[in-house]
Amino acid sequence: MEVSYMGQVNTVLARAQFAEVVNRAAYGKERVTLTRRGKEVVAVVPIEDVRLLESLEDKIDLDEARAALADAKKNGTVAWERIKKELAL
Repeated sequence: MEVSYMGQVNTVLARAQFAEVVNRAAYGKERVTLTRRGKEVVAVVPIEDVRLLESLEDKIDLDEARAALADAKKNGTVAWERIKKELAL
């Protein structure tokens, strides 16, 4: 997927040109960073970017879950009742 960068647009201009900003992301595959008082606050990106990010997050979550299960298998676990008692819950 080829992505171009519209660059930074302040939120006032983005509000005035909302349809154009959305269309450039949706159809032009451009990433647009919106700024307020010169600071980046949000980005409008193609949905493919969001899907890729979600996929990467899912892979990281799966890797961490597998590591936690392996650690529990190797080192054992602590009963929830014991933890509650130790924390006075």
